[in-house]
Amino acid sequence: MTDPQQVLAAITNGASPEELASLGTPDSTRAAHVLRSESEMWEGVESWDKDPRQSLHVGDLPLPEIAPDEAVIAVMASSINFNTVWTSIFEPMSTFGFLDRLGKESIWGKRHQQDFHIVGSDASGVVLKVGSAVRNWSTGDHITAHCNYLDDQDPSAHNDSMLAANQRIWGFETNYGGLADFAIVKANQLMPKPTHLTWEESAVNALCASTSYRMLVGDHAGRMKQGDNVFIWGATGGIGAYATQLVLNGGGNPIGVVSSPERVKLLNAMGCEAVIDRQAEGYKFWSDEHTQDEKEWRRLGKKVRQLVGEDPDIVFEHPGRSTMGASVFIAKRGGKIVTCAATSGYMIEYDNRHLWMKLKSIVSSHFANYQEAWEMNRLIDKGAIQPVLSEVFTLDQVGEAALKVHHNQAEGKIAVLCLAPEEGMGISDPEKRERIGEDKITLFRRHARGEL
Repeated sequence: MTDPQQVLAAITNGASPEELASLGTPDSTRAAHVLRSESEMWEGVESWDKDPRQSLHVGDLPLPEIAPDEAVIAVMASSINFNTVWTSIFEPMSTFGFLDRLGKESIWGKRHQQDFHIVGSDASGVVLKVGSAVRNWSTGDHITAHCNYLDDQDPSAHNDSMLAANQRIWGFETNYGGLADFAIVKANQLMPKPTHLTWEESAVNALCASTSYRMLVGDHAGRMKQGDNVFIWGATGGIGAYATQLVLNGGGNPIGVVSSPERVKLLNAMGCEAVIDRQAEGYKFWSDEHTQDEKEWRRLGKKVRQLVGEDPDIVFEHPGRSTMGASVFIAKRGGKIVTCAATSGYMIEYDNRHLWMKLKSIVSSHFANYQEAWEMNRLIDKGAIQPVLSEVFTLDQVGEAALKVHHNQAEGKIAVLCLAPEEGMGISDPEKRERIGEDKITLFRRHARGEL
């Protein structure tokens, strides 16, 4: 059996690929997981009161043989995403249904159909072993992993892989995810680790940053251009903070919405001048559970015009039910509402007159294809986009970390150390880090510590 501590020591000491390969392939892993037997544990409990600390377990679980197009990675760090929270509270449904469907597809898919679900849709680490069909990656490569999981046997995968009939999110709709010491990924999930970042800084980017890239920059959604006014809900959150950076880098004008004076200060430090403190403004878009207040939409639109002089070309929308009515209203004539999630509720309502009569469009977006994820990773490696890491937990604290995300108590992203024993490890190009600037890279960490 492969000893995780031997693997860690080999990686830390710069072992050769041959030395790493000699350690063997792990047949089990310490991992954060949920249990099929507990799928009904939250019946009758309100979403807010569901506690991931009770449903996310950390313990040793078996790992299967890898497929020819897969790799085993030693996970140095991972991160918490909303899909980990959703898995832990079994909303909007138990993810074991996803695993069961995958189990029916093939012999290789059957490996995922277990009574445990190892979660986690981000990872940074080192390749330990590759399958016989893997061409571009080798043992010893330092990598980050994105979460687009699919094969190429369906024609729907070949124009844009996010349209593939069998597209899934690794660690959410598949098993053996990244919140573990060892994980199994497809080779087409791998990307080079940014050389100037630590393991934990590298681990927080792929899911959220790639999603923001597709929504705003790629050909399949916003297609932002220079001078565009982009309204961003949750502009210091997991995807919003990357969106803010992309708008600034692309010559646009971000209008960032946050919910506290401290978050206003963080946005200003990022270079975003047009900021709305939603809490201070006291917006109440819903007058009761069933009725939205158009006067509040108009008040928000007026505020935006006061800040930038125009209506938004693009509205970066992800809260869902609580904000979609306002988002549709404030977008300019012919503008776009780009949506990727619904963290406040999936059943949305908006006044369709403000959509069709002003020729606006709602564009859906779901994660990113390999090329989009690669391009965003390249921007991070160049130092054009910074990680938005605010806090770091250990794998044993994964429930506590997920609870913070569930209750919106964290800025940016929360990282989780897996094999890495401490923060600050993994930097292979300190000169590049110095050139890019420590203050830029660690802005969210310094804000979380009250140092701004």
